[in-house]
Amino acid sequence: MALSHALHAEVRLPRFFSDHMILQQQTHAAIWGWADAGESIVIKASWGTMASTKAGKDGRWKLFLKTPGSGTGHTLQVKGSNQIQIKDVAIGEVWLCVGQSNMGWSVANSFEAEKESEVDLPQLRIFKSAREHWHEPLTENRDRLSRWKRCDAKAAAETSAVAYYFGKKLHEELKIPVGIIQRAYAGTPIEGWMPWDIQKDDPRTQAHRQRLIDFAERRRRNQGESTEKALATFEKALTEYNAKIDAGQTMKNAFRQLMPPTITRPGTLGHQHPANIFNAMIHPIRPYGIRGIIWYQGERNSKDVPQAVHYQSQLIKLIGYYRNSWHKMSDGNVPKDFPFQFTQLPSWNPPQTKPIEGLEASWAANRESMRLANRMVPNTAMAVTIDTGDAIDLHPKNKKPIGIRHAYLALQQTYGRKIPASGPVLRRQIIKGNKVTLEFDSVGSGLVSARAGALDAFAISGKDGKWHWAKAEIKGDNIVVYSTEVTKPVAVRYAWAMNPSRRNLLYNREGFPASPFRTDNEPLFDPEAELVTVLKPDKPKGYKSVDWKRPPMHP
Repeated sequence: MALSHALHAEVRLPRFFSDHMILQQQTHAAIWGWADAGESIVIKASWGTMASTKAGKDGRWKLFLKTPGSGTGHTLQVKGSNQIQIKDVAIGEVWLCVGQSNMGWSVANSFEAEKESEVDLPQLRIFKSAREHWHEPLTENRDRLSRWKRCDAKAAAETSAVAYYFGKKLHEELKIPVGIIQRAYAGTPIEGWMPWDIQKDDPRTQAHRQRLIDFAERRRRNQGESTEKALATFEKALTEYNAKIDAGQTMKNAFRQLMPPTITRPGTLGHQHPANIFNAMIHPIRPYGIRGIIWYQGERNSKDVPQAVHYQSQLIKLIGYYRNSWHKMSDGNVPKDFPFQFTQLPSWNPPQTKPIEGLEASWAANRESMRLANRMVPNTAMAVTIDTGDAIDLHPKNKKPIGIRHAYLALQQTYGRKIPASGPVLRRQIIKGNKVTLEFDSVGSGLVSARAGALDAFAISGKDGKWHWAKAEIKGDNIVVYSTEVTKPVAVRYAWAMNPSRRNLLYNREGFPASPFRTDNEPLFDPEAELVTVLKPDKPKGYKSVDWKRPPMHP
């Protein structure tokens, strides 16, 4: 990006607008920045479109530039008192990839990384941001190192594996430029990804926030450091750091975490605090033109079953806010119902040995929250991942299937491909005698088990509420479930455990697994019962993750 300087205050763009960037095709893409109050801003695009506006009293300006169909090699010229030229601009499909550490987990740290060691995909554009959080909404990211990149082997290795395999598959299938914007922050709850105003009346969120405030106050008293002093120290260090970057110095850690010391780990301004991730990582990039969002988060909201059950309403709230705010801020150019795809949690903890798990299975409850949210919210999709994961490691390395499943979901639901893109989806149960018939949608060309032998992840119960392992037989597009222990069945559950991955799971012939589900509506916890908190399994010395075979995907 080349700049020509002037005597007056310069027109300035967020660093998000840089060489090699990609704009969403066939829309009016938002471009914004700063200038002198009242200054005229003109943007000319190499495809023959021009747009203009004037900076407001606060020096901020925003305009919408009409974009053509897909292509590469474009330039943007931004002119005010100075001139900025953005080179090698692509036009195509842009997806925002958001979540916690498993969304950020890189290709280099995943299985099959060696297969991407020579990749060169100049039409796949990547923007990987640093981790940031802040106590109030930022107008611009503080990270001065992140830029748009064309995908080569180095860029691919550093990128989210889920986002990369998603973007790569989309590019291969659509044969047009694709952009992925990676915004991931380890260990963050969903509350951190939403503004405070939309969750301030939620009792659980209020309690969570108060615990953080109390913790920070105790820490402040112990350390004898005021919030004001800590902020001042951070601002000084940040100014010096950014000055070195602006002067062209190479910083050792290109993706360092930008945050004030002391007061943000894990105090009231920390990454655990409601709204703080939203303030720093989502607010500054709206209303950048996107096609949709991929979401991979939920582990931090599954410490116990009540928290995991609460996740359903939180996820629905987040989707609604993102859609409404993006639509409004983009003057309607980003659709109000843009696609939102989320990642159901994979398998973790020791493999399932009981018909169902209870309060110890918070991840099963979270998967149910996602399944129900997917049913309730239009134009959403859910990638089922119970056949991925790791019994020990919270950060499994088998990320490629997840990214590819998201790509197939997008190809079907967003781009209109007539292909199967998900596993069998429960439609209803029919009880007759001692047997329960389960009817499914999305069966593709037929139901199958993961491997030879009988399906063995189904459980059945009667009115007494006791669960027993069930026999499950494939009958056409249905599954017939029964047990000699239950003469009058009332409900069925499937793969209801922290880690059902080693059971003989249900798929369709196209290689997509069925989501865990239940047909009962019994409460998943007793508010008066003692909570069971999920703990990380001990990792043996020298432990190495090992992947396993799963049915190949071939829509």
